[in-house]
Amino acid sequence: MFKKSVIAIFAVMVASVAWALSDKQRADIEARIAPAGMVCMQGDNTCGGAGVAASSGPRSGEQVYNTYCTACHSVGVLGAPKTGSADWVARIEAKGLEAVYANGVNGIGAMPVKGTCGDCSDDEIHAAIDFMVPQG
Repeated sequence: MFKKSVIAIFAVMVASVAWALSDKQRADIEARIAPAGMVCMQGDNTCGGAGVAASSGPRSGEQVYNTYCTACHSVGVLGAPKTGSADWVARIEAKGLEAVYANGVNGIGAMPVKGTCGDCSDDEIHAAIDFMVPQG
């Protein structure tokens, strides 16, 4: 019995030594499981000083429309009023321009807040609406 206990203890010791990692192996594993990147918030100085790109100024209604609005408003997706159509005039006459602006900023129906332009100012959304309303 004593002999079996000694052999078992010796086997455990050999196994534990065999499972120990070298410094290089540990470093390799840590490199493989390291995060791919990091999230930096504006004003956070731990990200190496990469600055946040500032807007070069307000975008025109046409720029906002072409970037964010055209996918839905050019074809009337889910009832979106088509660009340049009389649907806009009817909405403005029924609700008033300020209510239409508010819907553009706050979202309405299937349209999310500010359409899909999370970084647009309210004035840029208003300008995009003005661009979509038939002129004349």
